[in-house]
Amino acid sequence: MPQQVVSDAQALTLASKAYALLTGSLAVTDATFTGTVRRIAGSDDDTGTVTLKTIATGASRMDLSLSGGQRSEVWNATGAPPAGSWSGPDGVSHSIAYHNLLAEPAWFFPTFAVARALSTGYVVKYIGHETWNSVAVEHIALFQSSGSNVLLQHLSQRDIYVNSSTLLPVAMAFNIHPDNDAGMDIPVEIRFSDYRAVSGTQVPFHVQRFLNSGLVLDVQFQSVTLNTGLLASSFSVQ
Repeated sequence: MPQQVVSDAQALTLASKAYALLTGSLAVTDATFTGTVRRIAGSDDDTGTVTLKTIATGASRMDLSLSGGQRSEVWNATGAPPAGSWSGPDGVSHSIAYHNLLAEPAWFFPTFAVARALSTGYVVKYIGHETWNSVAVEHIALFQSSGSNVLLQHLSQRDIYVNSSTLLPVAMAFNIHPDNDAGMDIPVEIRFSDYRAVSGTQVPFHVQRFLNSGLVLDVQFQSVTLNTGLLASSFSVQ
């Protein structure tokens, strides 16, 4: 019988400390962000505004109002199986492949990403002390607990890098894949900076998303509100 993979104590301790710093004394259930955004995709280089929403149970929505048109993405992992869709300026909805819905729905909000490291159904491992982008960090990795299903572990893995001094997350990495090839990894990196206090919590107001080492989204938040009562029904997939 395959040996069950379990979390290690050092990783759990780091995740617990980071989560405590991120949340303060507030139990965060949902978050809404608004701000400005730059989106780069090939020859497209658009600017505009963004609204991002997420709930702790595992769903997110991104709405972009850009010079090149409206774009949106919905990611809902609150049910089984998870579901997601995206649409561009033409308004046509496209399904997101299942294997691209196993990483982190709240990729822009490290509080919920770290919380998953402490939740049932996930395994978290301490990878080591490293230097990331000239910053000393502690590297942990988490993935869905799946017995001997190595592919599911790989598809659901996300790596979180916390500042060794502050223990606030500075980056998160995971892979996405072509719709027709779950075995081909395309690296995604999220960078968090400009942390500010919001209702006693710590929230990064500057979030950048890189795809294959190239910047694709650069978001500067202007407003962050917590615990407004968002429901899973707010993240329905078309």
